[in-house]
Amino acid sequence: MKLFSCLPSLFAAALGVMAPWAFSQQVPAIVVQQNANRATPIALAGFAPEVRRILEFDLTVVGFDVVADDKAQYIASSVKAAEFAGALRDGISDKELFRRQYPGGGLRSQAHALAEDIAEALHPGSGLSRKKIAYKQKVKGGSEIFVSDFDGANPVQMTSDGSDVAAPAWVPGRMMLYYTSYRLNNPDVYSHNLTTGNRMPVARYSGSNISPAPSPDGSQVAMVLSKSGSPDLWVTAADGTHPRQLTRSKEDESSPCWSPDGRRICFTSRMDGRPALYTISSTGGAPQKLETGGITGATEPDWSPDGKWIAFTRFSGGSFQICVVAAAGGEAKILREGEDSSWGPNSRTLVFVRRLGGGQRTLSLLDVPTGRVKDWNWLSGSCSQPSWAR
Repeated sequence: MKLFSCLPSLFAAALGVMAPWAFSQQVPAIVVQQNANRATPIALAGFAPEVRRILEFDLTVVGFDVVADDKAQYIASSVKAAEFAGALRDGISDKELFRRQYPGGGLRSQAHALAEDIAEALHPGSGLSRKKIAYKQKVKGGSEIFVSDFDGANPVQMTSDGSDVAAPAWVPGRMMLYYTSYRLNNPDVYSHNLTTGNRMPVARYSGSNISPAPSPDGSQVAMVLSKSGSPDLWVTAADGTHPRQLTRSKEDESSPCWSPDGRRICFTSRMDGRPALYTISSTGGAPQKLETGGITGATEPDWSPDGKWIAFTRFSGGSFQICVVAAAGGEAKILREGEDSSWGPNSRTLVFVRRLGGGQRTLSLLDVPTGRVKDWNWLSGSCSQPSWAR
């Protein structure tokens, strides 16, 4: 089995995590709860152009609107210091909320760290500027798995299979991916430790081995296997042993995802003749169709980390649309055009695929409560199937 020995050191460099250091006069952070459906107006003062671009991108996709000073509710400003530093104050009361220094690391990681602190101070639990996203990118000879910063910068190629790959999925809390590769001329599932570079086969049965989805605790993986005939939903141990068949439909199943408590799995099936979402106990039992109101043809589900929502894709009128429905089912809401979305760890931001025409696809970020979108601007090729580290 090929080991990607050169990749861990490259990837480790891209993972630099900044820890903010307080000035001696630091004011304790004040947590402010905002109206989740309204973008919070914030001004950025005194930052270099590159830092300002990073801050604006990061803050826009977690519920902020960068405005002029006289229209801002809050003001984030650069602070002169030996190291990169920033401060946040309430523009109405003029009260300083925090002042912090970010020593070491590169300018991008420092700016990301400041953006995350701003987000956490004003929208608790929303910060995600230092999280990674895995995705599939077209390259000469097929496609490969890449991992980048959440805004698309600092991409690192994780596979060199010279074939096609599909559906990367993170193990929660670990630097480890599952995905399908055609490197041996068959769709097989692999696990890939991004720290060591070690890659191991998980499912290499005759026929299809696709759509791996690790459980929240990383002890199991759901996937779609055709080993018993038609593509059905199976669950195995993390290393692929002890396979258990959950569905026995004559129709295809696809795209499993786990509830955050690990008790249920949502997936797509054509049991009723057209694509729809179903849930099933992770230990087995009868599948239950998930109600999505008048929105039909649901595919590609993804369960939010807080357990409240399931995002999915539907095709209608010649275009793909991203939708969201309560995890218990109900009336679904169409968010915008796009497909194959993945929840961020804050359960409010989605990364999704946007078609550009001519076969090209890019990745974009959507702040669900406000509807604000930012496109990745760092991509050099057609990208799809994003998965957000949690």
